[in-house]
Amino acid sequence: MYSNTTPIHERKKYWAECFGTAKFLPTSRKEMDALGWDSCDIIIVTGDAYVDHPSFGMAIIGRLLEAQGFRVGIIAQPDWSNKNAFMKLGKPNLFFGITAGNMDSMINRYTADKKLRHDDAYTPNNEGGKRPDRATLVYSQRCREAYKDAPIVLGGIEASLRRVAHYDYWSDKVRRSVLFDAKADILLFGNAERALVEVAHRLADGENIADLTNVRGTAVNLAELPEGYTVIDSSRIEKPSKASFVVQNPYQVEEQCDTKKTEEPEAKPITIRPSRHDAKTTAVRLPPFEKLNNDRVLYAHSSRILHLETNPYSGRALIQRHGNRELWVNQAPIPLSTEEMDYVFGLPYARVPHPMYGKAKIPAYDMIKTSVNIMRGCFGGCSFCSITEHEGRIIQNRSKESILNELEEIRDKVPGFTGTISDLGGPTANMYRLGCNDPKAEANCRRPSCVFPGICNKLNTDHKHTIDLYREARKVKGIKKVMIASGVRYDLAIESPEYVRELVTHHVGGYLKIAPEHTEKGPLDLMMKPGMGTYDRFKEMFEKYSEEAGKKQYLIPYFISAHPGTEDEDMLNLALWLKKNNFECDQVQNFYPSPMCNATSMYYSETNPLKRVKYKRREEVPVAKGERQRRLHKALLRYHDPDNWKIIREALTDMGKKHLIGDKPHCLVPEEDIDSKTPAQRRKSGRHGANRFATKHTKGQPGFGALRQGGNKQSGNKQGSKHQAMVSQA
Repeated sequence: MYSNTTPIHERKKYWAECFGTAKFLPTSRKEMDALGWDSCDIIIVTGDAYVDHPSFGMAIIGRLLEAQGFRVGIIAQPDWSNKNAFMKLGKPNLFFGITAGNMDSMINRYTADKKLRHDDAYTPNNEGGKRPDRATLVYSQRCREAYKDAPIVLGGIEASLRRVAHYDYWSDKVRRSVLFDAKADILLFGNAERALVEVAHRLADGENIADLTNVRGTAVNLAELPEGYTVIDSSRIEKPSKASFVVQNPYQVEEQCDTKKTEEPEAKPITIRPSRHDAKTTAVRLPPFEKLNNDRVLYAHSSRILHLETNPYSGRALIQRHGNRELWVNQAPIPLSTEEMDYVFGLPYARVPHPMYGKAKIPAYDMIKTSVNIMRGCFGGCSFCSITEHEGRIIQNRSKESILNELEEIRDKVPGFTGTISDLGGPTANMYRLGCNDPKAEANCRRPSCVFPGICNKLNTDHKHTIDLYREARKVKGIKKVMIASGVRYDLAIESPEYVRELVTHHVGGYLKIAPEHTEKGPLDLMMKPGMGTYDRFKEMFEKYSEEAGKKQYLIPYFISAHPGTEDEDMLNLALWLKKNNFECDQVQNFYPSPMCNATSMYYSETNPLKRVKYKRREEVPVAKGERQRRLHKALLRYHDPDNWKIIREALTDMGKKHLIGDKPHCLVPEEDIDSKTPAQRRKSGRHGANRFATKHTKGQPGFGALRQGGNKQSGNKQGSKHQAMVSQA
């Protein structure tokens, strides 16, 4: 599949490679002078502290460009109040590269309830306020003020997920593509190594950035469309378009792939018959920004089309009008091969923060400094998650040898390493070297998920490579323990009992967090997540293999509240399930509508974009939007907290569920007068807290009138850009 693409590690290097490799990419003129540089070819401006580690975007991009022969400087978390901080390295010879950082700046700075956060894990000493709102826009404006004619290239997850007109949760309106608002020259979306290398070399060869309109994985601002393309209009909602490739309707994917097991077809070379819908010569016109701003159903349709055009082999370029200009979004980038992934992760990272931070702690670094990223991408397609939109559906894998080499680097380079690897994973723990076993089907498939509503019959679910990797990792000299902290996709795991046994026996530290997300079919279907029957099967296997290993280990499920499609009764049923199973959520998070996700489209449009969108007979989606309803859904996940009892009682009364109020075992919250009692009185205990007066009906029950059994509590931490509700087993 990669035969027509030049590998990024085989390009001819730029002349400045003679300067060699820097211990750290320079952040000041003094550091540039020490390297013998008179200028930087490329300057990266980032909203994160500079940590020279392959889990930080600016480090990967900086080291990659350095390996291509370019002189790269870093401006990390600059003072954005004026242009001075953006001029400290001088004018770049080629371009400024702008990124908000590893996280979207708005999600980094605000909670799901739009309250300002006072911490920032990507900043020394966890200090908040070191990056502006909409950092991509602000940094771009300051760079333009500093050097008016310096090209500006946008990248990172904030820009990637705002590449087209998008719903903005914080302003509650549709905003233009960030490319227009930032007044930048080009936007790179996804993991952009391939596009970045091409852009850098073409600029170095003397091309004008305005002429770089045909680079995969980029979006550009044009006055008119490129020549040689046939344009399909997507805005006819009832009849989007005619045939394309192997499906009758190019936007209809519900029945495209049969999930029933059939005989595996023989793998053949990819052949796509030429037609006016050929991805190389056809583009899809999305509804213009101005229409999306006033038509929520049309927005759902536009979001659906965008998600169905993301396959790097058959997805087509997109066009979207913004005023008198055209936004041109090129086809998605070709995924990196294993050799290219090894090249990227094998670059000479220092694996520590820049010395300018001294002894300051950077929480995000402390979390990942002994973890290893083994793959990229996710074919799960969860509608609330942006991983698939950013990294793609096709898994990009590192070789086992590359991963084991990184383990040795951690052992030798990370200060204070104790012998424990905190994680061996990626977006998920167990998609390493999994994927479609039919190249032709993979090249044409438009399914948003390979595992929902069922696991596709063409998906390879054999975990043998992951099992082998785990076993080899444990043998590395100096490695005492290898933990798996990435989320386990348990619907895949149960397809490989041997994997579950390996995981449970050697790589769980007492508690394993997994994500059923909900218990009710309505919300789960819109999340594109499996039902609770799959969770129960995994739980049974987990407990069986834990017992065989002679270990007491617990599953910690986490859930999301107020997701589109969730009604009050759905949340109530989830709360009752938690109580029945003796779980208490220490911290929970309401659904957070991040840009470009399918669930965000549901939230804004109250329409299901997972199916064909029609003005008439559209599938409406109930959405918890008001502050009170969102607070209620969050409160139901913390039914055990006295602060939530009042709002829950009111809701139960309104729902005709007053029988769930009281001190009986089946009740969710106690009667109102119990609020004034002391904790000992609520337990019906004596002065020393002994449960001496429990009746035979309440003794040993998990209700509020009885002493809880057990007592071990374990809470987890939020990880990455994905929510994780923290749960403890009582």
